[in-house]
Amino acid sequence: MARARSSFVCADCGAVSAKWEGRCAQCGAWNTLQEVLETARSDRHRFAPLAASAPVQRLADIEAREQARTPTGLDEFDRVLGGGLVAGAVILIGGDPGIGKSTLLLQTVASLSGRVPVLYVTGEESAEQVALRARRLGVAGDAVDVLAEIRLEHITQALLEHQPAVAVIDSIQTLYSGELTAAPGSVSQVRECAAQLTRTAKQTGITLVFIGHVTKDGALAGPRVLEHMVDTVLYFEGDTHSSFRLVRAIKNRFGAVNELGVFAMTDRGLRGVNNPSALFLAGHAKRVAGSCVMATQEGTRPLLVEIQALVDASHAPNPRRLSVGLEGSRLAMLLAVLHRHAGVASHDQDVFVNAVGGVRITEPAADLPVALAILSSMRNQALPEGMLAFGEVGLAGEVRPAPRGQERLREAAKLGFSSAIIPRANQPRQPIEGLRIHAVNRIEDALAVLGRDGAC
Repeated sequence: MARARSSFVCADCGAVSAKWEGRCAQCGAWNTLQEVLETARSDRHRFAPLAASAPVQRLADIEAREQARTPTGLDEFDRVLGGGLVAGAVILIGGDPGIGKSTLLLQTVASLSGRVPVLYVTGEESAEQVALRARRLGVAGDAVDVLAEIRLEHITQALLEHQPAVAVIDSIQTLYSGELTAAPGSVSQVRECAAQLTRTAKQTGITLVFIGHVTKDGALAGPRVLEHMVDTVLYFEGDTHSSFRLVRAIKNRFGAVNELGVFAMTDRGLRGVNNPSALFLAGHAKRVAGSCVMATQEGTRPLLVEIQALVDASHAPNPRRLSVGLEGSRLAMLLAVLHRHAGVASHDQDVFVNAVGGVRITEPAADLPVALAILSSMRNQALPEGMLAFGEVGLAGEVRPAPRGQERLREAAKLGFSSAIIPRANQPRQPIEGLRIHAVNRIEDALAVLGRDGAC
């Protein structure tokens, strides 16, 4: 006879505890343990049919072959995935409500339907609502199968019967399993449904794409174990009030992480952007103070992003330090480095820094452009026209190299930039046509370059 068993699962890290505690013993987060009621059966475990035994093998004897990929027909989406969909892969895509997750995946299955069988499982909308969206987007739905279902056992049966090559689950938080009594969207249901579907995908070779809800903090709802369970985790970024969307790969077992895909939202759905650097460069009629272009690297793609800074006199005892799209903790560090090694004091001024276009830059190569933009705004003098910069700034004032410097410089030259301030370790061995290189070792050297060019 079945008996109920209670346990507590951390919503942040997925750790399981036998009793409730105010703080998770694994990750240290407070008030994240949620009670889970599970039914322990005396008969065979429900995962037993899915857990096939395998013999011990030598690593050298295992045949390793390149994974075959199926292009989706959307070039930007293929770039983020690493070249296309892999059979048996499980992909989790999250983002704010209304940002375009369902739209992108409906376009994807419609593009694939002419080549392989596809299935779109909708748990949040009815089949009629999905059909209305497809007609509004103008996508062909002649070969797209739609299933409006939220019970896990029925979805698994449909996958085994129809054997689609690609299936979309919209969304994983709406599903529930009859084996558990918890409500759909709870930690136990999300973990159970994801585990069952993942094992089914691995055994049948079906590519599964989960749509996941996000919390107020922007993280995927449910336990973090969901991210560890899947092969690829993608995040939608960008402002819902803007027409541009960014899809970033946070985890990818079949491709590069931090790969970025850029889309534009139109009345016909999402369209890939061929030249995303143009989105992140503000068009100024003339040179303005407080603006510096940086060459960043997102996965395998070099991007040019404009960094803007505004330095103004503070009327409060504690000056404000605000950073949008960049790491706020590094802003305070850069201001201290500028004061100590370059003699630029900002202790009585507010400093605001922004990355144009809503892009989020996490790499330290943004240090040097941020410092130059702050200096330009502070002295109200624009940087030379056609200049860009990149490089990490250390606490000792040194300028450290950034990875893939050659690709960054080639992208700058292709877009018509004429000069670049870069770390000396990134200086190219062969000159790049049309691009004048200023290689520096320290932050003082970068400021001296600006002085020689008649700026700042």
